[in-house]
Amino acid sequence: MSEPLVDLAGVHLTLGEGASRTEILRGIDLTVGQGETVAVLGASGSGKSSLMAVIGGLERASAGTVRVLGEDMSVLGEDALARLRGRSIGVVLQAFHLLPTMTALQNVMVPMELAGVSDARARAEAELTAVDLAGREHHYPAQLSGGEQQRVAIARATATAPKLLLADEPTGNLDAATGATIIDLLFARVAAAGAGLLVITHDPAVAERAARTIRIADGRLAG
Repeated sequence: MSEPLVDLAGVHLTLGEGASRTEILRGIDLTVGQGETVAVLGASGSGKSSLMAVIGGLERASAGTVRVLGEDMSVLGEDALARLRGRSIGVVLQAFHLLPTMTALQNVMVPMELAGVSDARARAEAELTAVDLAGREHHYPAQLSGGEQQRVAIARATATAPKLLLADEPTGNLDAATGATIIDLLFARVAAAGAGLLVITHDPAVAERAARTIRIADGRLAG
């Protein structure tokens, strides 16, 4: 069997000190296989986004083992974590996080250029075409609708052909119809890339699209 993309064992995350010390994750065991799509459902404050942050190397676990793409995240320095994310992990967030002073094309190109991709412009153009934004490449985020901005974010996340894509409430800022279209697009692009997907959501309709659904409550997996 191939090594899982994500392998968490006994993961705890505690933030703060003294009286403000808070246990966010409490003994998480989770694996995500090659090409698998997994949805994580949970209420606000349940630990969903913190779980994604640990998997993406944005937060370090306080205890337990975190292996992502075969790497022990606890021994990687910040530069190595950044290289891993840039090379092999795509991220789509609720708030889009596009650079406002850059065009759609530039927003998609920049991560590839930072990762040393030689044909960044051609690949960015191809990704924008794949998310139905041909002809909008030179528009700035403020000139795009919310749905179009999320399409740019998906193109940016998939342009480096990541092995793992992390999506945190990708439809949270969109109306229902636009959100449904974005979810169709997200799953289609993940399938085209042969990537694994971990999507954080509170929406059962989004979770239904994944091959497997897990629930998190009070920092613990509930099934």
